[in-house]
Amino acid sequence: MRADRTTSGARGHALRIGLISALVPLSLTLVQCGKAPNPAALAANSQANVQVVAKTNQQVASGDTFEDRFPAPQFGERFPSASESFLQRQMSDFSPKRAVQQPSPEQAPYRVASLEPQVPYKRSPRDDLTTLVSMKSSAFPYFGNNPASDAPFLNIAKGDRRGHRSYSGRVFWQDETYNDSRVLMHVPEHFDGRKPGVIVVFFHGNGATLERDVRERQLVPKQVTDSGANAVLLAPQMAVDAADSSAGKFWQPGGFKRFMAESADHLARVTGDPNSARAFANMPIVIVGYSGGFLPTAWSLEVGGISDRVRGVVLLDAVYGEMDKFASWIESHRSGFFVSAYTRHTARRDRELMSMLRQKGISVAEDMDGPLRPGSVVFVETGDGITHRDYVTRAWTRDPLKDVLVKMSATPALALTRVAATSSAASSR
Repeated sequence: MRADRTTSGARGHALRIGLISALVPLSLTLVQCGKAPNPAALAANSQANVQVVAKTNQQVASGDTFEDRFPAPQFGERFPSASESFLQRQMSDFSPKRAVQQPSPEQAPYRVASLEPQVPYKRSPRDDLTTLVSMKSSAFPYFGNNPASDAPFLNIAKGDRRGHRSYSGRVFWQDETYNDSRVLMHVPEHFDGRKPGVIVVFFHGNGATLERDVRERQLVPKQVTDSGANAVLLAPQMAVDAADSSAGKFWQPGGFKRFMAESADHLARVTGDPNSARAFANMPIVIVGYSGGFLPTAWSLEVGGISDRVRGVVLLDAVYGEMDKFASWIESHRSGFFVSAYTRHTARRDRELMSMLRQKGISVAEDMDGPLRPGSVVFVETGDGITHRDYVTRAWTRDPLKDVLVKMSATPALALTRVAATSSAASSR
């Protein structure tokens, strides 16, 4: 019993010592919490907090505001600078797209990888392209002088209107007769810009428009296509539906050269091959002048600036004057050809031009039965049954322009295709 009491007392003593050891630190902590805070410590903590807040505000103000994180678009980002441009879109870009039927292997315009033999590459077929294009270098509008008189071409005024009094005394107004800058461009379906070719420039006569007369009545685009020649057509609008042969900008030195340079760019766009502009800029030219078209033809040869590119001249009942200019070109360009077909209306002047050439020692033929060769000079008189109005479609033969192009293409000795091939090769280097 004494031993049990001794053991029990020892346990109680140990329990009291452990309880006291736990309560003493707790009491000290409670005593510390009950004291007032140290003013110096509070001041130090407050100053630290102020510095932290100020530093945070400085960071927000310097780069963490809404405007800094999501800046509004600047003017330059919404509108292009002077050296930039908007991306232009056509209405077709926004129209519903239709599914395109894939061509069958035998119709595909490209070669397909296969173990079976494939047909050679063929250019995809297309239709003739005939369009009207406004050009700055076309004949009109024209505000320069008339070289025949060295006086202003627009020599009549009525209020705000200006006009031209022709040699016949009739007045034609600029806003009605001399304000159409369009050019008819025609590219046959078989034309291939990668091959030697020729550009036919057609100057229409008096009282004509491009659509009603050149295209529909005289069938000039159709004759170019039907000839099969690798040729394209340019026909600038001259005086609109008027009895006037004025040459406009083709009177100016270098006017024809500027016209052909601008045409090269337009032809490249029309054919869908921008790289062909250089080929068109070097392609040989055949000028065809009908009736009153003799005047822009003569001045283009005389002062146009690219008479060496002209490899042929065709006049259709058109020698009404300027014989010295035609004779000068024929004499100095013996690698080209010259054809003049005429009725009784121009017979006297054609015979005078023949006499001038013979006096210069130039041989002249008087029929179109033979081939056209470099240096060929041909005069063809047509009978009384052939009318001046129908001369573009019926002269020594039906479709005389077609006949000239056929004879030109069928003559290997003619330098047209070789010059085109040489120019294209040179321009590609």
